[in-house]
Amino acid sequence: MTRIATGADHAGFHLKEKLATILREQGHDVIDLGTHSDERVDYPDFGAAVGRAVAGGDADFGLCVCGSGIGIAIAANKIPGVRAATVHDVTSAHLAREHNNANVVCIGERLVGPEVAVEAIDAFFATVFQEGRHAARVAKIDALLTDESPR
Repeated sequence: MTRIATGADHAGFHLKEKLATILREQGHDVIDLGTHSDERVDYPDFGAAVGRAVAGGDADFGLCVCGSGIGIAIAANKIPGVRAATVHDVTSAHLAREHNNANVVCIGERLVGPEVAVEAIDAFFATVFQEGRHAARVAKIDALLTDESPR
């Protein structure tokens, strides 16, 4: 069973709820870190919470939703060990996992329809990191945290 931390701001609340329900129906253990309504909140709080859950080992993956999927991804990516990717379709979701070993998927409720969002998360969670030449690139990303990357 895959543990998936979810988080959203008010602009992503409804899509997060829909996707969390589907993930539970698929047998995943969903850890809902909020928000729990469509009342205005700030996306950095929820992106960081999901990022911390993934980086800390409380979740295997994260799912973040805001209006565009961009701001919440930026926030999640501030947490060391997180590779959050904003996706818009099956292809971007698949490549985020296969090539970038993303561990947090971010979607914009205002930009991606619910059917496409479901297909995208299905692709994200079904895809395995390809490793090979991509492993060295992901290692370079991880090295940026310690400033040990080649210059």
